[in-house]
Amino acid sequence: MEKLQNKIDFTLIFEVKNANPNGDPLNGNRPRTNIEDLGEVSDVCLKRKIRNRLQQSGENIFVKSQDDADDDCKSLSDRFDKFLKANDLKASKNMTNEDLDKVRNAINDEWIDVRSFGQVFAFKAFTGFSLGIRGAVSIQSAFSIDRVDIESIQITKSVNSDTTDSGKKSADTMGSKHCVNYALYRTNGSINSHFAEKNNFTREDAEKIKKALMTLFENDISSARPEGSMRVVKLYWWEHNTPSGDVPSADLFDSVKVERKVNVDIPTKFSDYTVEIEQLSNINVEKVVDKE
Repeated sequence: MEKLQNKIDFTLIFEVKNANPNGDPLNGNRPRTNIEDLGEVSDVCLKRKIRNRLQQSGENIFVKSQDDADDDCKSLSDRFDKFLKANDLKASKNMTNEDLDKVRNAINDEWIDVRSFGQVFAFKAFTGFSLGIRGAVSIQSAFSIDRVDIESIQITKSVNSDTTDSGKKSADTMGSKHCVNYALYRTNGSINSHFAEKNNFTREDAEKIKKALMTLFENDISSARPEGSMRVVKLYWWEHNTPSGDVPSADLFDSVKVERKVNVDIPTKFSDYTVEIEQLSNINVEKVVDKE
């Protein structure tokens, strides 16, 4: 396995058509927006999708969604306990630094999402034991380029969930469904070479993260996100020549300009935008996904 010695930055741009990219449970599951009415997809949501893509490609994941759990573990604590027993390891508050490092290395070798995004191992079943791992990969929340228009429709069930005394429809047959008509979203991220070295995060792992970003919305369908309603349109990938980076990440992210065309009032497709990138002299960018 080749070590990841130098920093990596990336910018991901994706579009949403008649879909709910990330519902807010505190707001009736309407698509998330910020105070400026820009659409938002949280970093937690994006990392969930990356985890799903990694798992679907055969990688071992620690934070699995309940629907995709394939190891008979009902919780993270159960999964951690099963892992310790399988590897003849123990977790207690009286561990030596050497034993703690042994557990940390075994964890990082086992789960790609832990060495990528980090994890706090502090569960009730292991009283007094706490281990925090800082991940090599960071990703920001995604925000839309323009304000989003959210369409809401009322829906009804054709059958009652429970039998009613009157025989009429129960109250839960009524509901709402929300979607973003069209929006272009953007997020930025980085891979820190220092934490990569500490976590045994390799160049091969970085390539797996890149592939997951390229195919982020494959096998991600639901009633709120029909097939084809979300797709990646641009992925820029910068590999620095030094561990700390050749230029600040902010400068790289600012070099990508995404703007609505001046003759477009309400964007409805990707071609209503222009995406331009300024080539900085001392670092090259790989256009991994570059749809027009």
